[in-house]
Amino acid sequence: MTIPGPIDPPHRLLMGPGPISAYPGVLRAMSAPLVGQYDPFMTTAMAETQELYRGVWSTTNEATLLIDGTSRAGIEAALVSLLRPGDRVLVPVFGRFGHLLAEIAERAMAEVHTIETDWGQVFPVSVIEEAIVRVKPAVLALVQGDTSTTMNQPLDEVGAICERHGVLFYTDATASLGGNEFEADAWRLDAATAGLQKCLGGPSGSSPITLSERAVEVIRSRGRVEAGIREDGDASSSHFIRSNYFDLGMILDYWGPRRLNHHTEATSMLYAARECARLLLLEGRDAVIARHRAAGAAMLAGVQALGLGVFGDLAHKMNNVVAVEIPDGVPGDAARAALLDDFGIEIGTSFGPLHGRVWRIGTMGYNARRDAVLATLAALEAVLRRYGVAVPTGGGVEAAADVFRED
Repeated sequence: MTIPGPIDPPHRLLMGPGPISAYPGVLRAMSAPLVGQYDPFMTTAMAETQELYRGVWSTTNEATLLIDGTSRAGIEAALVSLLRPGDRVLVPVFGRFGHLLAEIAERAMAEVHTIETDWGQVFPVSVIEEAIVRVKPAVLALVQGDTSTTMNQPLDEVGAICERHGVLFYTDATASLGGNEFEADAWRLDAATAGLQKCLGGPSGSSPITLSERAVEVIRSRGRVEAGIREDGDASSSHFIRSNYFDLGMILDYWGPRRLNHHTEATSMLYAARECARLLLLEGRDAVIARHRAAGAAMLAGVQALGLGVFGDLAHKMNNVVAVEIPDGVPGDAARAALLDDFGIEIGTSFGPLHGRVWRIGTMGYNARRDAVLATLAALEAVLRRYGVAVPTGGGVEAAADVFRED
């Protein structure tokens, strides 16, 4: 057996739909020493992280914490804990990740109902309400920002509709939180999950979650405590949550005053998540969203100035990612490889009906900044010329720079 050398990754500028380049401060935080899971420093850091994410989510929810795992772990924890087998769930699908919510809900043995719209569009709120009235779901599961299409589904009126019809409202904000407006309490959300690896500017591996009191009541009604740590008076519902690892009732007890053992918290990921939230709130939540809006607008102007088409309804595009139509005659994957090999810049491919039709270029987290946008556009121009595309010299960079100057 040949033992490889120490890990030494190449320098990359990650300008795809995620993951992105982490803030240097987040990487430094991850190198901090480990402590025991019940060390006073650890429990204090957990409590600090909870309070920081209340600011990130714009909520007063007590049940605001982290799920150890990627953003998909947060989604699964929310859905498997909120949905009893046989419960109806409504999933409006406008991209790949709506299909993911339906997939996870089906695995949780829910009765899944979907509505669909064309990729590149979002749902009018009237369509969502009509489906709620018809289906009568226990839960509405709706993606906010779907990076597969770059669309940002408006949520501001949906919570009131769900409340009126007695429906729990869950959203997956993995791709949108931190770079786009999000108001958990004002929008009357019952559950929301995200990941660190996009606008929050960290690595994949921790999923922030927030839960309303209504959601916590449902979760507590399915409570079960493991034998071996069970105490007198601990209830055990016959409708207990079918996953142990993603049982939000037990996870809430671990993060709450009981500190009831469930798993060993991923210490370095806790440090990373804490630093992501700290940096966001230190810069200012509104300022970070504005920075993402400016960087996204600059990238959009730049690719359009290069003569490239843009996919989808631009009125509902996320701030932090744009889907660029690949010019005729350009081999999409080979061009992406050239950007990576020659310039160290990564942009994204696409899924489903958009595979081979668009590149997805992200401007998020640490990379939602002027130099990253301009470097990407300059490199993209060079690669397009290599494949015979007539593009205006410096046109993308100049158009983007003009947007930054106006901001």
